[in-house]
Formats: sequence, C-alpha cells, structure tokens
Amino acid sequence: MIVAIVAFAATADAQGFLKKLKDKAVERVQNKIENKVERETDDAMDGVLDGKKKEKSASNSNAQREVSDDTPATAPVDDTPATVAQSQKSDFKRGNSVLFEDDFAGEQMGEFPSKWDPVDGNAETAMVNGKKYLNFNTGYDRVQPMMKNMDSYLPDVFTLEWDVFISKSEEDGQSIVMPEFFMSDDSPVGHIEFTFRSWDFGAWLQWGFKKPNNDDIGGANMDGIVPLLKKGQWNHFAVSFNKRAIKFYINDVRLINLPNVAAPAKLKFFANGDYKYRGFGHVILAKGGVDLYERTTTDLSAVEKAIAETGKFVTNNILFETGKATLKPESMAEIQKVADYMKKNPRARFEVQGHTDNQGSDKINDPLSQQRAEAVVKALASLGVDDFNLKAVGKGSHEPVADNKTEAGRAKNRRVEFIKK
Repeated sequence: MIVAIVAFAATADAQGFLKKLKDKAVERVQNKIENKVERETDDAMDGVLDGKKKEKSASNSNAQREVSDDTPATAPVDDTPATVAQSQKSDFKRGNSVLFEDDFAGEQMGEFPSKWDPVDGNAETAMVNGKKYLNFNTGYDRVQPMMKNMDSYLPDVFTLEWDVFISKSEEDGQSIVMPEFFMSDDSPVGHIEFTFRSWDFGAWLQWGFKKPNNDDIGGANMDGIVPLLKKGQWNHFAVSFNKRAIKFYINDVRLINLPNVAAPAKLKFFANGDYKYRGFGHVILAKGGVDLYERTTTDLSAVEKAIAETGKFVTNNILFETGKATLKPESMAEIQKVADYMKKNPRARFEVQGHTDNQGSDKINDPLSQQRAEAVVKALASLGVDDFNLKAVGKGSHEPVADNKTEAGRAKNRRVEFIKK
C-alpha cells in the first residue's frame, strides 16, 4: 500500500504532530484490513459447513416439519444500525461572497499558474479530460493562493471548493491534492489528505487538526468512499468552516464532521508522492456557508440546562443579610427560576443545600447554613412549589469549592445548591 505522507511545516513540532496522527491512522487501517481478511476466511468456512449442514438437515426435514408445523415463523430481525438521512450528509452550500476563484482556463499550458504562489516544489498548467488544472510535477509540492494579505485571509465562516480528476486506470494511482490550514505565523492547525491507489484497492481518507485548547484530533476512513467517486471524471471536493466546526465533502456527501477545531488564518494545497495525476482544478474560496450546528438548548432555562447536564443547579445569586438567614430582595429572581423549573417538573425532588465560607466557627456556620436552606425552601413554597419535594440541608463551610483565603474564593463558597434526588 502506498500512503502519501503530509508534512505540515519544517518544524519538529509539526512533524511530531503529523507522525502521531499518521501512526494512529495506519493502525486503524491495518486493523480494518486484518478484520476483513478474518471475516472472509470465516465466511468461506461457514460456506463449507453450511453445505454439510444442509445434507444432514435434508434427511431430517420430514421429522422437523411434524414438530414445527404449528410453530409460528420467526420474522427476520434487522439489526442494521440506523443510517443518517442522505439529505443531512449533503448540507454543503457555498458562501455568498467569493474571495478567490481560479478555473485555470486562461492559463498557458506548461506555465506556472498566475494566481498561485509556490511554497515547495513546482507546478504547471496541464489539461486532462478537456479541463485545465494546476499539476504538481515533483515529488513533494505545496502552493498557496495569491491574496492581498498572505498571512491572514480566512474569515471565521468560509467554504473552500476544488475539483480533482480521478483516474479510470487500475494502475495510475493518485495522492489527491488536499488542503492544509495554518495560523498567521505558519504554525499548522490542520490537514486533510485523500489517497486513491486504484479502483481495486480503494481509497483512504486521513485528517488531523488542533482543537482550540491545542489538543490533537485525527482520524482515518476507508469505508464507503470509492462508490462516491466518479471514474475517469472530475470530482468535486469541498470544505466548510464555521467559527469552530469543519466539514469535508466529496461530491456533496459529507465524510468529516468535527465540531471543535482551531480557527485557521490561511491555507495551502499540497501533494506528495510520484503519481500520474497530482493536481486540482477550479478553486473557489468564499465567505459564509454552512450554518453552525448547535444543540437545541436555547429554549432551556439555566436551571433546566444545568440539571440536565450535571444533576444539580448551583448558584451564588441567592444572597442573605450578613450573619443572618434573611433573604435579600434581589435573591427572588434566582429563586423564581428554580420555582419555574419545579412547577414545570412537579415530580422532581431536590435537596436544597446551604453553604457558607469559613469566616466564623462551625458552631455558628452549621446552624446558619441550615436556616438559610430552610429560608430558600420557604420562599419556593410561597411561589407555589410543593415543599414536600424539598429537603433543606445545611453544609456549613465543610464543602468549599474555592480557596477561602481570598474574598473571591469566599464569595464562591457562599452558595446554594439544588441537588436533584
């Protein structure tokens, strides 16, 4: 198997990042191949055994009929995982403002395309299947589009499209040109690579990206790609990016969907390996594009969202007079939120916990926290909540969540927690 290896940049950190992602991807590919061989071997053995079973079952068929004639037939069970609707995987739409476009139609054959800047290796204008394109012609090549600001031109929402010719020959093989993304200082934040070996061997998709916190995320995919490709034709590739989410498509079918990656500032196209077709055609970079997917929680209150995610609601906005269990008037807005949740969920039961900082002794803080929890329960009851579903518990200063040595820490420790039971 020939695997194209992508180098992000000539730095040790970038090489290490890519190597780690590639090793993981190769391991996954090898496991898939080994599993496939094992399945095929098992299937072959099952075929032999099934033949023998049929011979044996034929001699006993009459007896079996006598026993099973009044037995209801068992319906076949379909345990195939539910598939995502195709329309959901074809959500690409081009941005509404084109920032860069090149179809290479006006370029002179054999010359370096005029809208591109060489970074590594060399390239020239070539033609295949009646269409001009940028063809890389050395073992390792990289180019970038000529932009007004070469260091930073990608908006926070953009789409990128390009065409790639897929060979119809079993022997040509290709390392399809793919994009890599960088910050303005040339530090790498991500790449996508697609290797097409032949129609018999198949295709391999690999990706690696940085998350906003600088963690690595990568993957590889060999499943279901070849049927998406058009043999001996130009194929359409695309990327959409929205603030933090990136998606990748081949012929309008989405194959990569990462919800949280670092935002790039610029891009480059690369190719690696000695293949017959190593280039790309008709590039379109546009501002705008696919809407950012957000989980439907916009209609949830802060209380409902916190309880759904953690099983409790913690607040520092329920305030008391100093050293007392008397609620301040401004606390009622926060208590009203809890009351609204409980009236919407009348079967929900809560332990209402009062917490203090460590100012003062436990002899004072323990009963004070209990009294404050009881005051909150009483306030909820006054708002129409069934106090049967509430239990007041004072925790004193025994469960701090911040450092009591600072005023900011003590303020965090003075809190009320609603624990769902």
